[in-house]
Amino acid sequence: MTARVVRHVRPGTLDAAALRELTEELEEGVDSLGESATAFGLALDEALTLVQGRALLDSDASELETWEATVAAMQVWTAAFAAARATEGVVECRIMDEPRTVLATGPQFYANAGNWLTALWLVIICREQGRMDALCQIPVDLLRESGAHGDQYVYHWVEALQMYWTERPGLFEELQAAIEASYPEVATIAPRDLLQNVLYQPIHLFAQFLRKDHAAFNAALAESLELHKAYWTANAERSNDLQGAIALGPLAIACLAYDAGFPIDVESEYIPKALLERSWTGEFET
Repeated sequence: MTARVVRHVRPGTLDAAALRELTEELEEGVDSLGESATAFGLALDEALTLVQGRALLDSDASELETWEATVAAMQVWTAAFAAARATEGVVECRIMDEPRTVLATGPQFYANAGNWLTALWLVIICREQGRMDALCQIPVDLLRESGAHGDQYVYHWVEALQMYWTERPGLFEELQAAIEASYPEVATIAPRDLLQNVLYQPIHLFAQFLRKDHAAFNAALAESLELHKAYWTANAERSNDLQGAIALGPLAIACLAYDAGFPIDVESEYIPKALLERSWTGEFET
């Protein structure tokens, strides 16, 4: 039986005109990426906001514009890490249908472990294997050099995902270390409700994916979306935040499972159907 998790209703208004404005802001931000490292920090937020806004109005991601926004976000976020890994010269990348040259930035505040995960989720959703390869070559030490003050579990989590993709040994041990380091009594920096309802859920879901237990995976997916909903409806401010429109981490892990042949028996606007089922993949050069 298919489980259904209905997305919460956002009290604020968002219309096509607002999305056009968000798109224009992102285009301007992308055009300035070659000018300074600070521009990346702004463009990351703009790109993700546009994806969430598009998903809010296009709940199953059936419109081309939603796919274009998702690809653009993936391109911006991966370019930020490519530039951070380089310490001199320029980095060539493709963003919003154009080849672009951006300055090497070296380590930056935004090139941290949490944002690496966001970049990875976008890459998985877009099924970009080449960019997945590149992200999984980013040294964890580079992420530490961002200066971000975070819980240690996230570095184990990054290592586990890199081990999975590159088929390095030690995956299960590293994943277990991530799980144990995410216990509330150990991970004390991230707010507890954010950790338990949002940040930990992709870890749990990934563990079920590795076990290849389809029923357990679907149960964990449904639970992760319910917890996502609980977090983003805990107060009026969160309910109105566009970040809650998509459960990005669970969606990405569900994409891995879908591509591996898992039956996905959960439906929700939090995991848009066309993104999950790669309906737009290959539509244009990315």
